[in-house]
Amino acid sequence: MSKVAIVTDSAASIPEALIERLNIHWVPYYIHRGQEVLRDLVTLQRDAFYKWLPTARELPKTASPGPGDYVELYERLAQNQGAREIVSIHMTSKGSGAYQAARIAKETLAEKIPHVRVEVIDTLNVSMCQGWMVIGAARAARAGKSFDDIVNQVKAMMPVTRMIQTADTLKYLYMGGRIGRAKHLVGSLLNIKPLIGMQDGVIIPLGQVRSRLQAYEAMAQMIETAVGKMGKIKIAYVHAAAQEEAEKIKKLVEERLTCVESLIAELSPALGVHTGPGTAGVCYYPVKDEG
Repeated sequence: MSKVAIVTDSAASIPEALIERLNIHWVPYYIHRGQEVLRDLVTLQRDAFYKWLPTARELPKTASPGPGDYVELYERLAQNQGAREIVSIHMTSKGSGAYQAARIAKETLAEKIPHVRVEVIDTLNVSMCQGWMVIGAARAARAGKSFDDIVNQVKAMMPVTRMIQTADTLKYLYMGGRIGRAKHLVGSLLNIKPLIGMQDGVIIPLGQVRSRLQAYEAMAQMIETAVGKMGKIKIAYVHAAAQEEAEKIKKLVEERLTCVESLIAELSPALGVHTGPGTAGVCYYPVKDEG
């Protein structure tokens, strides 16, 4: 393996095939459903979860991995796989404790295995925005890039990687306390589709329209405005039990923009518990070339 190991968590929602191909290491979130303590994408899978969620009388609670979870993975990478440097990439610290847990784990590892260098990064983003940063870091590691180059690459992606998403309801974000500055959209009429994004690590409102199709057209227009007509982007169409909706967004976006790389990614249960089934959107960033 590369001497630089790339670590993230299940919230990144990276498709499994890419995780395996790029040798990405990850730690699952916890989901507390009644008396059950489940582990995201380990003891709780997407299909079963999204079928159950609309029937839930009480929203499950999510919890970030603890410092011990990260220490265990860092130690395994160092001792069993020869990693000498680790780049650990996490969702916004304003919505999760994973970043802080990984920071504590870094300090613990420094006492146990002082020769291993660890950088913990708060992406101030979520979902496949975080995922794209992880994918880019993993590809750079496989290409033999240095630890510092990989860290700088991730940090350069942070201000230009953007999320836009919509759903039939924001009740799940509201119930889970993740609504951020979009709280005023919660009371919208049922025929209003809210558009939300993320800025400085917090959910923000981007507007509202009257149908899903209008929401998807607005997404495509927002991206085109940001990067220019036929601008080059890498994009993930993200969804929660709504692949057909993601496909609709894909068609509209790819008529307007040059997608150097695109993929469809389903949110992990740890994120889906907050967005609810039916959520669909994009995570994208502009690229200057096909590298």
